[in-house]
Amino acid sequence: MAVTAYQRQLARVLTPVAPPRVLDDVYSDDQHDRLLGVIKQAGPWPIIAAHHFDTVDELIATVTGVVPKDHGLTLDDIASAHFRGFYAKNSVCFYPEIEDIFYNSRFLAEVKSYWGVQYAKPTMMLFNICGPHNSGLDPHLDATTFRGVRFENTPVWMQNIMAKSGLFTDYIVKMAQIITWWWRGAEGTFTYWPDGPLEPPRKLDGPMWNTGLVVQNELMFHRGDPVGRPDERAIPSLKHRSLMGYDPHADAWEITTDGARIRQYAPSEMRLLVHWNAELYADMDECRKVMDHTDDLTHEQVVDTLLADLRSKGKNVVAPADPFHDVDFIHALMDTYTIAPTSDWIER
Repeated sequence: MAVTAYQRQLARVLTPVAPPRVLDDVYSDDQHDRLLGVIKQAGPWPIIAAHHFDTVDELIATVTGVVPKDHGLTLDDIASAHFRGFYAKNSVCFYPEIEDIFYNSRFLAEVKSYWGVQYAKPTMMLFNICGPHNSGLDPHLDATTFRGVRFENTPVWMQNIMAKSGLFTDYIVKMAQIITWWWRGAEGTFTYWPDGPLEPPRKLDGPMWNTGLVVQNELMFHRGDPVGRPDERAIPSLKHRSLMGYDPHADAWEITTDGARIRQYAPSEMRLLVHWNAELYADMDECRKVMDHTDDLTHEQVVDTLLADLRSKGKNVVAPADPFHDVDFIHALMDTYTIAPTSDWIER
């Protein structure tokens, strides 16, 4: 299928500022032990999607592709056994025992070098944990941050539609992540599109033990690939509300649904990802613009801009009373601002 000029325009927007940098030995053994200790002690933890999405439509709008409004799917139907928790949000660390890890001068120097800028601050730190399971093969973006429209006040799906539309590029806040994996298996790789969605992907192969990437995942399509051998991945009774926790008596990890254990893993079967995030500013003028909110977007401005653009493209869209949850509005946006990687190393 021929690539249109519009797709090429969007692809230029959805390309990171620089190719990812591979890092080895990202954390010390002591830091890893403390990060894992928080996960063990403060769980159980919900599925990744349970943090961010109330409907299937919102989840699909965050990744790629279009589905009909009468798809009939529920979040239980597409639940994936990948679980998440937050160490820090909005520059606040929630666990004193890892404050030195979150407020990390070495990481700040790394991301400032990646961007070639003067200033940075840590904003968020999270983890994803799983055992063998099937994960979706659709690439996605992380929540793209704009001045005034952020993870703290806006659904993830709307942030990513804004990025894919290319209409708000002048408001994007510079971000970088240091993402680190602990996983010794062959199946459980990381696929990413550093040259934009119209170019071939690259893959970070396993084993990935304390291996990291410095990236701009907010504007680079990427995905975590299925984990473990195919015969290990099925998890009957998995639901959107399922939880992952650690049982110290058995020294095992378990997935539960409504309190009933549906799967147990040995520690050696677990794959851990730790995602550290920073916000960056080219100079003091940019720092002041972001922090003083002198040139922020509002949600009303975003919706009005999207509606005007949709209508200019011949879409007859009614202004939504609740734009964050209006299914017709979400589908109009999905239908219009959809771009997906055109090549993959996996044969579907």
